Amino acid sequence: QVHLVESGGGLVQPGGSTTLSCVASGFTLDHYSIGWFRQAPGKQREGVACIISRGGSLYYADSVEGRFTLSRDNAKNTVDLQMNSLKPDDTAVYYCAASRNPSPPCGFSYYDYWGQGIQVTVSS
Repeated sequence: QVHLVESGGGLVQPGGSTTLSCVASGFTLDHYSIGWFRQAPGKQREGVACIISRGGSLYYADSVEGRFTLSRDNAKNTVDLQMNSLKPDDTAVYYCAASRNPSPPCGFSYYDYWGQGIQVTVSS
């Protein structure tokens, strides 16, 4: 059975950094496209960073380009999201997701398996 579990997050000061981790069980992460998504209150879930299984290309949303870095550790079966220079607008519930599609767009409708989500709050 496929499971994704996120960890990390919490309260971070503006300008600070934190790392989210996603651990997979029941499947091998590098066989799937993986994405990090976020959803703020009253807003649609958006793709933040994605890596496709075919070729390993990375995508970042414009709002996080240069600040967030997605990395995959195949040995540990984990995918991390390093978040730097955090802003209050980054406050949201962050989700890790996996797609059987080898090259999906970084949109939530293309992803099949989801973690439970983890809160990141950027505030002083």
